[in-house]
Amino acid sequence: MLVGSASADDAGVYRLTSNRALVQTVDFFTPIVDDPFCYGQIAAANAISDIYAMGGRPLTALNIMGIPTDLVANEVIAEILRGGAAKAKEAHCAIIGGHTIRNPEPIYGLAVTGIVSPKRMLTNARAAAGDLLVLTKPLGTGIATTGIKRGLTSVALTKKTIELMCRLNTAGAALAELGLIRAAVDVTGFGLLGHLASMCRASGVGAEIIAAKIPVISPEILALITQGCVPGGTLQNLETANSITEWNNTPERLRLLLADAQTSGGLLLCVPPKRLRQVEGVLKRNRTLCVAIIGKIIRSKRPHICIRN
Repeated sequence: MLVGSASADDAGVYRLTSNRALVQTVDFFTPIVDDPFCYGQIAAANAISDIYAMGGRPLTALNIMGIPTDLVANEVIAEILRGGAAKAKEAHCAIIGGHTIRNPEPIYGLAVTGIVSPKRMLTNARAAAGDLLVLTKPLGTGIATTGIKRGLTSVALTKKTIELMCRLNTAGAALAELGLIRAAVDVTGFGLLGHLASMCRASGVGAEIIAAKIPVISPEILALITQGCVPGGTLQNLETANSITEWNNTPERLRLLLADAQTSGGLLLCVPPKRLRQVEGVLKRNRTLCVAIIGKIIRSKRPHICIRN
């Protein structure tokens, strides 16, 4: 076992040979959008992202589904599975089976197996002082999906958020294979600050974030925060982040954005400055939604994140 649960990384890694290792992960959640096909796509993209965050390529996946069969029609179930299959196909990942149970609330996701070179794999434990922090998707999906559930979001924001969550993080594998970055993590349920904190703990470093550089899906996200449209997971993330974060008068709405619980978020990459131009080129070729340099890794004797305005 090369990577297990001790470092709170995105997936486990098990070496087969000196040049080949398996990457394994599982993820599933309840519906966050009304369209069953989109829900299937988002759940699949979210699960597959863990493989890319480790620098791997997905190979196979198993469907995981729980359904209240007395409430959800077979046609809806088929659409969820069709959405997951379509996204897996886009990732060149074969769905080879799965398991379904009756459940009071719908759940869907994937158990995914990928492959990676042990010499090229990415973890959250190799960040080094001086590395630039690069984010590949804007923040705000937790706020947006809460707004969607409450009927508060515009049609434009709803469409943009769904498209973002459906986007694969293929750039992670490409960057790892070229040996261009030092560490990576995908930004999901623990928010940007939560996943960055895990990286700092695993690597024995701290981080500095420039609040003004943080990309957001839309200005509408900040308006929703002002209206109190904030998921419970985001509030919990912020409470946890307070113990290791130096805020420096950062406004409350930006604090909530930095702690927002993401679904199928982007990759947070640790990039040596001399490789930044090459990394930017790979990200653009892989059509990442943004290439935002949001801060850097700093020396620290304890996990510590400093927010600059």
